[in-house]
Amino acid sequence: MAQLLIRRIDEDVKVKLQQRARRHGRSTEEEVREILRDAVRDDTEPESGLGSRIAARFRDIGFDEPVEEFRGQPARIIEFEE
Repeated sequence: MAQLLIRRIDEDVKVKLQQRARRHGRSTEEEVREILRDAVRDDTEPESGLGSRIAARFRDIGFDEPVEEFRGQPARIIEFEE
């Protein structure tokens, strides 16, 4: 396996990484490896938003309407008619 040495990390970043590792029950080193794996995975896999996942889940039962992706949109209150 390859090794990577990162110098001059801010102390507050180091502390936050250690806290995050403790929350996840891992060593700091394993936590950093997991963060790096996730970062690379996000770059190589196509992003699938909630709307796409909802549409895919119900496609087999005949749901073929497009479901909008609202990424980056503020939450809205839905008002229902009585």
